[in-house]
Amino acid sequence: MLTAQNGVPLTDSVQFSVADTVSNHDNHLSHIPTQWGLGRFDTLSPAVTRKRVWLVGSANVVGYGTAMIGLYNAWYKNYPQTGFHTFNDFGEWKQVDKVGHFYSAYIESRASMELWRWTGIDRKKRIWIGGMSGAFYQTVIETLDGFSAGWGWSWGDFGANILGSGTLVAQELAWNDQRIKFKFSFHRKSYADPELNARSNSLFGKSSAEKLIKDYNGQTYWASINLKSFFPKSRLPEWLSLSVGYGAEGLFGARENLGKDDNGNIIFNRPDVARYRQWYFAPDIDLSKIKTKSKALNFLFTTLSAFKFPAPAIMFSKKGMKGYFLYF
Repeated sequence: MLTAQNGVPLTDSVQFSVADTVSNHDNHLSHIPTQWGLGRFDTLSPAVTRKRVWLVGSANVVGYGTAMIGLYNAWYKNYPQTGFHTFNDFGEWKQVDKVGHFYSAYIESRASMELWRWTGIDRKKRIWIGGMSGAFYQTVIETLDGFSAGWGWSWGDFGANILGSGTLVAQELAWNDQRIKFKFSFHRKSYADPELNARSNSLFGKSSAEKLIKDYNGQTYWASINLKSFFPKSRLPEWLSLSVGYGAEGLFGARENLGKDDNGNIIFNRPDVARYRQWYFAPDIDLSKIKTKSKALNFLFTTLSAFKFPAPAIMFSKKGMKGYFLYF
């Protein structure tokens, strides 16, 4: 899904090294070490660059167009349509959904930017074109929401999309690197109370795939800060990071734990279940800093760097502090 942080596997004949310059037109950024040792794209000929630009551009248009057609047919066309309208959902789900929009736009932008890096185009062009792709992709989906009777255009979602892509662009312009990577983790929730389990299945689906996407109680979003990048003269290992996570608990309704049927009859009412935010601190591994000569491992590590893997963690909430030997 994603490509290497400072490059992707090359199919053309290119010299490889551990430390490279990023491009001829960015002399002030020369001698920045690549994280992957995959090579330098400023050596690509104009013909190769044009070929790759055409390839990446076509892949974006065809791939995204196909995905949107599939999404519309699988989801939106099954619900009533109406005129374009807005919907204020900022107060829902303890804003976990908004953090999810931020993360989605960031990850999509990161993937797109690395594809454009592979083409060898000008540094700022690939940052802006690739970096804002996630916001564009998410905005198209938001527009479809705006024509759906059950939802609407959400300015909160739109703002989170712009912020997610903008964060990637800002880091790349400032550091030519993503010193703070945003990640996702999930654990499937189950409850001793059968009513809560039934409500969870009704809201978020029964399968693990459905719950991974929909169950805000099981989602955690992380900002993973690479320590060595901020303290380059230290003896800290290059892969060591510190992560700050955000999640929530007790969410069995958008604004309150209340559910009604189509006729307005109350079918679920659990005000006794507390709804609260959770903050986490945990060590992390920046897989993109692990040096290897294997292109397959480089690609795998970059793909996996979108996710936070289990590690010891400390959780803070209004209910106090709790430690985990391993937190998912």
